[in-house]
Amino acid sequence: MRKRFIFTCGDINGIGPEIIIKSLNHLFFKKDYQFILICPSNVFKATTEFINPGFKIRTIKKLNEIDNEKIILFDIGNFKFKLGNPTRLSGKAAYLSLEIARDILKNNYAQALITAPISKEALNLAGFEFPGHTELLAEWFNIKSYVMMFLSKKIKAALTTIHSPVSAVPGLITRAKLKETADVVINSLKQDFNVENPKIGILGLNPHAGEAGLIGVEESKIIKPFIKHYKQREYLYGPFSPDAYWGTRLYTRYNLTLGMYHDQVLIPFKLLNFLKGVNYTAGLPIVRTSPDHGVAYDIAGKNLANESSILEAFYFAKVILNNRRKWIA
Repeated sequence: MRKRFIFTCGDINGIGPEIIIKSLNHLFFKKDYQFILICPSNVFKATTEFINPGFKIRTIKKLNEIDNEKIILFDIGNFKFKLGNPTRLSGKAAYLSLEIARDILKNNYAQALITAPISKEALNLAGFEFPGHTELLAEWFNIKSYVMMFLSKKIKAALTTIHSPVSAVPGLITRAKLKETADVVINSLKQDFNVENPKIGILGLNPHAGEAGLIGVEESKIIKPFIKHYKQREYLYGPFSPDAYWGTRLYTRYNLTLGMYHDQVLIPFKLLNFLKGVNYTAGLPIVRTSPDHGVAYDIAGKNLANESSILEAFYFAKVILNNRRKWIA
């Protein structure tokens, strides 16, 4: 049986449609896979004017029209687009493509989802106040415990807090939150990545990991006691001073690095993997990956976008899907 993967268009005023077509030019010949691209047909057509698709594509507009065609364009209608700018319509198209992807997945027409980048500003202009794919998909699939992870061949990392202002982060770091995050991460490493006995390096919140309470108390009052009393504490190490952890490449000793907030993880991760990094939502009943970069409005429509990250997103989705099937079997 062929595995079917969904690509959502992301923000139609960004590079999403471009990098998907470029990716499909690499993937269309793979015999065991089928692909559904969810995108406005006029945007797809406009993109093919500067990128030649090397594949045949069948256009549909309803779920029950999904068939065994190698590549399918699920047309969500014509949308006015303005390359390089977040607009209400680009936010609406991005949201609609995700809604259709959700319905396809819930009806078992596909097994995995790869999402092109969206603009939070455009979503907000369209009246959708979700901070990103992660939170939106978690609500749709009624999942309370989920984790934003970042994947590459060099490193795996995860966040305790996601899109939270730095000023709010200390109040969000609790033993309960750390336990919830560790539970999801450990389960994902075992089920999704076939790591039998995972080793997780945990970063401190403060400079020098608090330096025995002289710079901050979160490590001594929250993080260390959590590690000590966690039911699977043999998997957890730290907390480490973040700058030394990254600078000495200590991350290479662990299957995953768990950081406390966004930039603490994303700055080093992107320095190491900017064109190859993948965003993954751990804890969902479906497999969802995404390139670890934004909409790139500045190069939209110029045939300059690099498709490497979204290709990596497909390859990781494939690996996770295969591992989950082995786990269930």
